Amino acid sequence: MLIIQSFLLFFFTLNLLAYPDTSQVVKEKRIYPMGKKVYEKLCQSIEPKQYKSYDKMQEDIRTNKICKKMREEHFEALSLYLWDLKRAPQQKIHEHEISITKKEKCPICGMYVYKYPKWATQIFYDDTHYSFDGVKDMLKYYFTHEEGVSKILVRDYYTQKVIEARAAFYVVGSDIYGPMGNELIAFSDEESAKVFYFDHRAKSILAFKEITFDLVDSL
Repeated sequence: MLIIQSFLLFFFTLNLLAYPDTSQVVKEKRIYPMGKKVYEKLCQSIEPKQYKSYDKMQEDIRTNKICKKMREEHFEALSLYLWDLKRAPQQKIHEHEISITKKEKCPICGMYVYKYPKWATQIFYDDTHYSFDGVKDMLKYYFTHEEGVSKILVRDYYTQKVIEARAAFYVVGSDIYGPMGNELIAFSDEESAKVFYFDHRAKSILAFKEITFDLVDSL
């Protein structure tokens, strides 16, 4: 089983490398660091701003042998690093923030939420909000208090960026535990969730609307 999972992870990652529109989270965690190392060790100076397209840049690097011979996945990582970062450095924009006071306790388990900033989540209503020490407890509350919810905030596990929970994907049954044990791990996109799924031997990936009370209650 482990051999099969390792093969699937390799195949999945290799496919991710083949496209410039790969998940930003996967790029930041795996591909850009690889591409930077390849560039520094195997390439002459490259100015990606001179190219009108991603394909033209790749063609020039190959044709003029600007870099030493490398594996195909390293070449794709190099190309993405050059095109996305060296050509036009990206700025991260945080649309949401999770602010926790030291007085706030999780209404489900009673734990002080500020002690677990990595796992903190919040549900907002028109005139108030509640904070939780994990997605699991947040969902237990949500399923009995759905009316009037204006927004729900969680953190992407890899980037720690605050995102709207109802637009996120969740990995269930992994070997990563939160403050309250088994946890639903949130991600801003399905590709990142798949990487985590394979890395941590998880059981499933669910969109928010696919999560049920029975599932949450069983964790």
